[in-house]
Amino acid sequence: MRFGLYRGRKRHVQNCWSDSIRSQQLSVLHSGADEQLAVGFPLGICGPYIHRIDPIIGQIGGVYLWFYGLSYSLGFLSIFFWFKRVRKRVGLASAEVYSLTIYIAVGVLVGGRIVEVLFYEWPYYRQHLAQMPAAWLGGMSTHGVLLGVVLATGLFCRIHAKSFLTIADELVVPGSYLMAMGRIGNFIDGQIVGSVTNICWAVQFPDAGGFRHPVVLYDGAKNFLVLGLLLLIRRTKPSRGIVAAHFIFWYAFLRIFVDLFREYPTTLLGIATGQALNIFMTVLGAFLLFWFSRSKRHAHAPHGRTAPPNSRQLWIRRIILAALVLFSLTLPSDWTQDIPARYCKRHPGLHYSRLYPHVEGNIPIGK
Repeated sequence: MRFGLYRGRKRHVQNCWSDSIRSQQLSVLHSGADEQLAVGFPLGICGPYIHRIDPIIGQIGGVYLWFYGLSYSLGFLSIFFWFKRVRKRVGLASAEVYSLTIYIAVGVLVGGRIVEVLFYEWPYYRQHLAQMPAAWLGGMSTHGVLLGVVLATGLFCRIHAKSFLTIADELVVPGSYLMAMGRIGNFIDGQIVGSVTNICWAVQFPDAGGFRHPVVLYDGAKNFLVLGLLLLIRRTKPSRGIVAAHFIFWYAFLRIFVDLFREYPTTLLGIATGQALNIFMTVLGAFLLFWFSRSKRHAHAPHGRTAPPNSRQLWIRRIILAALVLFSLTLPSDWTQDIPARYCKRHPGLHYSRLYPHVEGNIPIGK
């Protein structure tokens, strides 16, 4: 990985940047589209920064592997190992831990893709229907990921006769970690950008003019904060469903403030699409907190049956889970990309192929 966040100060007596970086700074200062930056850059030693991170880990057989996709793979593994740790507490057999993780991984990939296509990028995909399954071109919705997890967990609990709320209360802990790691992947990709600013930690992203808020790092920090909060709440042994309700509320409520620094290219009901979904989740979380708080606290006990694992079935589950973890590495970005055109400067040698065709149309960069 070629780390490429360059740091510099605007100084009159010492040259702290290379000529190439200085020229980019000057072009931004004199750009009519970025007049807000003309007030000057911060003088602190912490920045601003130029984003030049290579987002590609490597390639296998013409398929590129990405740090963005790695965040999903690590998230799935965290879910698996968390439930291996608490499986007796929630009444899961070893094979069921594999099954639950597989259900969730499929829900994440399918839910994230469907919501992305239908709510964020439908103007593009209605003209390119054949590319809808091509997740390796990019395009995953955070809210779709959450929806996919809920539906997949509900299906698993129904089939395996488990308590949905008991599973959900545990799932939101590694789920918060997955969401936080996903934001780090977003930052490495350089795709989601905030509004133009002159704060000292501002970042100039590869495809956006001016220095901007690194809004995905704000959201990632928020997700780690939510993770810590859930671990504290979990220790109090609250009523069933309370931990999951806290996740829904705090994830969405805090994101409303984070997204004030973000630029959305799409709208829903007259406001930014993400903000509309944030408000809905906040209201839902508040309602669930009220609803579940009426129940008495109880000690969690195992639910449902815990049949001993079948060796053959266990190996099949292991293979499926490994395939999903490896497939996730092929996810390049949260938005559909012309891969060679967008990433060639940060990763020389990219070329078009049947897997990576030319993507036509104006694909926004600020989702």
